[in-house]
Amino acid sequence: MENSQIYLSVIVPTYNESERINKSLSRISSYLQGQPYTYEILVVIDGATDNTPDIARGLETQIPNLHVIDRKKNMGKGYTVREGMLAAKGKIRLFTDADNSTDISYFEKMRPLIDNEYDIVISTRDPKDAEGAGQKIPQSFLKRTMGNMGNLYIQILAVPGIWDTQNGFKAFKDYAAERIFGISKINRWAFDVEALALARKLGYKIGIIPIQWENDPKSHVSLTGYLKSLLEVAKIRWNLLVGKYNLK
Repeated sequence: MENSQIYLSVIVPTYNESERINKSLSRISSYLQGQPYTYEILVVIDGATDNTPDIARGLETQIPNLHVIDRKKNMGKGYTVREGMLAAKGKIRLFTDADNSTDISYFEKMRPLIDNEYDIVISTRDPKDAEGAGQKIPQSFLKRTMGNMGNLYIQILAVPGIWDTQNGFKAFKDYAAERIFGISKINRWAFDVEALALARKLGYKIGIIPIQWENDPKSHVSLTGYLKSLLEVAKIRWNLLVGKYNLK
């Protein structure tokens, strides 16, 4: 290789994942070991209260290129992804949810876009963003309706034109990751709305790939968390209006 820099960093933000972290990391590792590029896997633990840290540390000796950041204090998913993005060494930095609801193999759809003209590539579950997107097991009508209303709200305040801003599978070129996450402020659920809003402000080009999303009923996202994320979107809008971000 002409450049010794790692090609791909996979950041896995983790809370209490003792029941599925082994399976998820094994899947990610198995897939990446079959690819022609260099990689690292960063598990960033967000103040877990179960034995996730012990399991992850044990896997560190079994899974190649796996590194664990075990923070004892819970700070939120946004803080955790930011910590991983800024600690990563890869030319491309991808964060993916610990529940593996978006399979790591979808990165191959991202590669042609992010290797060329796009600075950021995101995945979508919404066919309004990209043909072929959807969910393997559809959510209830109520959840879909609430999601669509929430997405309209997000588009009006922060990220117009993107219907699925919060699927947990997004890739950033290193310079975009360092610039965006170096100035971001949201520590919890709406962090990826903030990342996309900042990307737009900074003039980065965003690509979108369709995925078939597999909902995990054990997801940590609650209705309360979703409503709080909508409040955070208003905060992002305010931060942009009053110049809280260093965009120079």
